[in-house]
Amino acid sequence: MPPLVFDTVLRGRALVDGAFSDVEIGVREGRITRIAAAGTGLQAENLVDVPEGEVILPGLVDTHVHVNEPGRTEWEGFESATRAAAAGGVTTIVDMPLNSIPPTVSVEALDIKRATAEGRVFVDVGFWGGVIPGNIAELPPLVEAGVYGFKCFLLPSGVDEFPDVSVDEMRDAMAVIERLDSLLVVHAEDGHIIDHAPHHGGPEYSDFLASRPRAAEDAAIAEVIRGAADTGVKAHILHLSNGDSLSRIAEAKARGVRLTVETCPHYLTLDAEDIPAGNTAFKCCPPIREHANRDELWQGLEAGTIDYVVSDHSPSTPEMKFKGDGDFEQAWGGISSLQLGLPLIWTEAKGRGIPLERVVSWMSEAPAARVGLTDKGRIAVGNAADFAVFAPEATFVVDPHTLEHRHPVSPYEGRVLSGIVRTTYLAGAPIDRERPRGRLLRRGVA
Repeated sequence: MPPLVFDTVLRGRALVDGAFSDVEIGVREGRITRIAAAGTGLQAENLVDVPEGEVILPGLVDTHVHVNEPGRTEWEGFESATRAAAAGGVTTIVDMPLNSIPPTVSVEALDIKRATAEGRVFVDVGFWGGVIPGNIAELPPLVEAGVYGFKCFLLPSGVDEFPDVSVDEMRDAMAVIERLDSLLVVHAEDGHIIDHAPHHGGPEYSDFLASRPRAAEDAAIAEVIRGAADTGVKAHILHLSNGDSLSRIAEAKARGVRLTVETCPHYLTLDAEDIPAGNTAFKCCPPIREHANRDELWQGLEAGTIDYVVSDHSPSTPEMKFKGDGDFEQAWGGISSLQLGLPLIWTEAKGRGIPLERVVSWMSEAPAARVGLTDKGRIAVGNAADFAVFAPEATFVVDPHTLEHRHPVSPYEGRVLSGIVRTTYLAGAPIDRERPRGRLLRRGVA
């Protein structure tokens, strides 16, 4: 008998080159080494036949995750966050530079974070660096150490150890980051406009929404665009919530500004009008806006003005999330959706007549390409053998107590969603919830 060429062969309907087809996928040493038509008869020690009604997707890539470890492990942590990712079909995350202590604003801090994560991650994990006042000299060594880019805030971040930068400081960082051929990602809200907005506090969501006006987001986005146009840096707008900014973004892209934009499941699936008084599980910043605005964001996605969808998974303890006994001004702002992103977006997209192929592109191929994860996000020969086996027509009811996130808090509790992730494969093998074997990634290193 000839030697087996592959370690594993998956046989079934898979998303390849933007379309679903019946194929056999040969995997060797964690890589896709052949994709053949169904019936070819590829042989391996481990043959996997994916049942009818389930499909093989590339593992999702979530480039906006707050793991919060070390320093605030009680908020989340590498083990719980990466288990949640795996349960949701996400095989690669990129961790934000806050809310860990220390924040990832120096190589020393990055080394501490890597040491904390080593041997404890169930999916592959990359890291963002941070831009704060006074750390510009740290940016070149952080790029050398393999961060995927840098994050800054244009208003207070919510944690003292990661202060915001001024527009001038952002532009100085942009010039350095452009020379390093790296990427700047920006929390774009104007703090001065928010400071002058009404801040009534209390349980009414409409009062909280008024305290984070659309104009604050649009003004900050305008500054990012101006800075990117002047410096030539690759820039990225985080968690877009405001449909009013789409025309400004589209115009900038049309004239060649190197700009990309993300939005998140909560902005695409939740409406301000439906948020109950005092239910601070729904609080995030920028805020969830009205139904008509949500429609505009979907239109922006379909038009390509918004490039992709990531979670902005931003958990905290229940004590912080519900601080103030229903007062939206006092409660921590952040939504945990790392495990739920694919069914949330697929449920909404299906109702709008948008095919699964586009959803997966927004949640896998596009974010991977933007941050330089060149071997992720697509089922292609040579790429990492990361897959999610997904049952698109199966349904479930969201129960926060069954999620892998550290804390059972979710604004989606009780929602009926379409699409269940059956199995998630990392480097060609199913992820074992008890045996972490994810890698810590460095940009530019396969």
